[in-house]
Amino acid sequence: SQEELLNVVAQYNADPKVDGILVQLPLPKHINEQAVLDAICLDKDVDGFHPQNIGSLAMRGRDPMFVSCTPKGCMELLKRSGVQVAGKTAAVVGRSNIVGLPAALLLQNADATVTMVHSRTPNAEEVVRAADIVIAACGKAEMVKGDWLKPGAVVIDVGINAVDDPSAKRGYRLVGDVAFAEAAEV
Repeated sequence: SQEELLNVVAQYNADPKVDGILVQLPLPKHINEQAVLDAICLDKDVDGFHPQNIGSLAMRGRDPMFVSCTPKGCMELLKRSGVQVAGKTAAVVGRSNIVGLPAALLLQNADATVTMVHSRTPNAEEVVRAADIVIAACGKAEMVKGDWLKPGAVVIDVGINAVDDPSAKRGYRLVGDVAFAEAAEV
């Protein structure tokens, strides 16, 4: 129950042996996600979801205590791959609090020009096609098609989606938010 989960969070907040708390999202529908995340102490918010952490990420010259791990991992992947971010155009497909928003803020902080693409973006294909860097995190199987990408674009697909596949042992297979076979041809 929500009460039980909040009690566990309170116990972990009070326990000096616990350095951080990470709540696996999404939570079941009967549990208020915001109430649970708000109950986590700022100094144990290793997901970086606390308003002060995300607010610090959004403000130039401030450093959040923690940053969401997947967006931070995307930035590390770009860095280790030798991708120059400063001065590039970037499209983040998806605007979730978990990946999309923090990824856009991290790219912006690295001096990229960032556009967030979401369900209400009327020209999503055009925006993505103009981007030098694309981070796909929309939660829709193979939404970003190969013809959405320009040659030479750097694409990071953080999507994990199950699609029906009767030929697979489990009856499904996992795909990303980018149509990989099409994107690989660009």
